[in-house]
Amino acid sequence: MTALIVDGLVGGYAAADHVVKGVMLGVAPQELVCIIGPNGAGKSTVLKLLTGLLRPREGRVLLDGRDVTGFAPRAVLEAGMVLVPQERNVFGTLTVEENLGMGCFLAPRLARARMAAVMDRFPLLAERRRQLARTLSGGQRQILAMGQALMSEPRVLLLDEPTAGLSPKAASDLFALVRATAASGVAVLMVEQNALQAMELSDRALVLVDGRNAHEGPAPALARDPAIRRLFLGGRGGSRMDDTGTTREISP
Repeated sequence: MTALIVDGLVGGYAAADHVVKGVMLGVAPQELVCIIGPNGAGKSTVLKLLTGLLRPREGRVLLDGRDVTGFAPRAVLEAGMVLVPQERNVFGTLTVEENLGMGCFLAPRLARARMAAVMDRFPLLAERRRQLARTLSGGQRQILAMGQALMSEPRVLLLDEPTAGLSPKAASDLFALVRATAASGVAVLMVEQNALQAMELSDRALVLVDGRNAHEGPAPALARDPAIRRLFLGGRGGSRMDDTGTTREISP
């Protein structure tokens, strides 16, 4: 069964402001799907609509076949879907161990066993368990945020720009952990600006433009597509996608 099905999702930040305009997607267990697109395309808004931070105006969100459309954030978490936001995703004044414990607030009696499993998956967290989160590097904080999210043992993990601000090495290391998390059985939906690298490691990709599905398919194939590469690489004599989704030529 597909873990997450999004059918005709519409919504935004105001009654007359539909940032997302009929998005459709699905993510299966053990699958990594990335959403890419220009700034303002509605990528992060999709994640907020899925997790109850914004209320959809149209469409359906099915989690393991259960309709969770418009559920409050806590109810979405209880149903098995968790979001790792781009910023403010850990508690800086708490230790690594304490941060992980916060991720198990729905089932505190299971915290010790789940923490052991997360630390086994991410050995760096075990090594730094007594360290304050604010003293970690950017990449380490993102690993901690993922670990905290996995403490709830979600069926679906949503990641919003996980490599934003990271060095190329830290981004590659984090991508490898994301890929391994999907392989462990979790359905992972990731919004990424690092489009080409995200497509190279994902199973499928959705290119979002102006709140709508513009391109979708097997991610490695899209990453090799010259037209898609021009949209996201640009370059001398090439082209780049602007915020409206229009491909504009770049002068040499």
